[in-house]
Amino acid sequence: MTSRQEATAEVPPRRRLPKVPDRFAALGAVLIVLIVLAAVMAPWLAPYPDEPRPLEGSLPPGAAHWFGTDQLGRDVLTRILYGARTSLSIAVSVLAVSALAGVTLGVVAGYAGGWVRDVIMRVTDVFLAFPALLLSLALAVVLPPSVTTVILAIAVTWWPWYTRLAASVAASIATRPYVDAARCLGVPAPLIVLRHVLPNSLTPVLVQMSLDAGGVILTAAALSYLGLGAQEPTAEWGLMVQQGQTLFTTNWWIGTFPGLAILVTAFAFNLLGEGLRGALDPRARKVT
Repeated sequence: MTSRQEATAEVPPRRRLPKVPDRFAALGAVLIVLIVLAAVMAPWLAPYPDEPRPLEGSLPPGAAHWFGTDQLGRDVLTRILYGARTSLSIAVSVLAVSALAGVTLGVVAGYAGGWVRDVIMRVTDVFLAFPALLLSLALAVVLPPSVTTVILAIAVTWWPWYTRLAASVAASIATRPYVDAARCLGVPAPLIVLRHVLPNSLTPVLVQMSLDAGGVILTAAALSYLGLGAQEPTAEWGLMVQQGQTLFTTNWWIGTFPGLAILVTAFAFNLLGEGLRGALDPRARKVT
């Protein structure tokens, strides 16, 4: 063996270092944790009760009211904290209903294939043929305005995306050797789906849910802004923006701070979602 070969043999193989966590994703996670904590602890963090105070109406931001008061004398900061509860509960409910329905149909379509997949995918295509916001508006107009209406209107338009995603992943997993081995051993199809196909299909769905949370919050705010969602006296960010738009030139703080809350929350979820996609989706990883 030559000296060059000896030197080469002595060098240990280069090990790939673990991916450094994305700082922007970490920032998004920190912001989301703070927003969730603020929503959960709203009754203790709110400086004032969420009730009208006619003698303190339209006060500008100051030492007593950091974000000012609205035209009814309600503290804007207090209503933003309680509005976080409403917006986050809408996002969680919509994503839970959409993912439950979409993943169930998608896994069945991807594993079964054939005419079952064709029927489910054609129904999915019908819903995807309409813009999501337009279809949500059409449904919200028919139903009485409320938080429940917002959840149903958005969830009906959101589940097809999870169906298509879960179907493509499940179809790939259904051809794996361990799934074929389970079939050969006589394992029932429902058990194969529950034990092998479904768990391995959840990772891309969870990443997509983190990316969609910001969009759900924006859509819910848009419906409430148009008067189709939350109604008084419920504190909801979109409704607060709508109430402050006519007074923007004189009482700018009434609509500005709720709008910033929507912006920061959607931005935080997008940062977290992009970070999770880069960490969990092999196709999004950069080879270094």
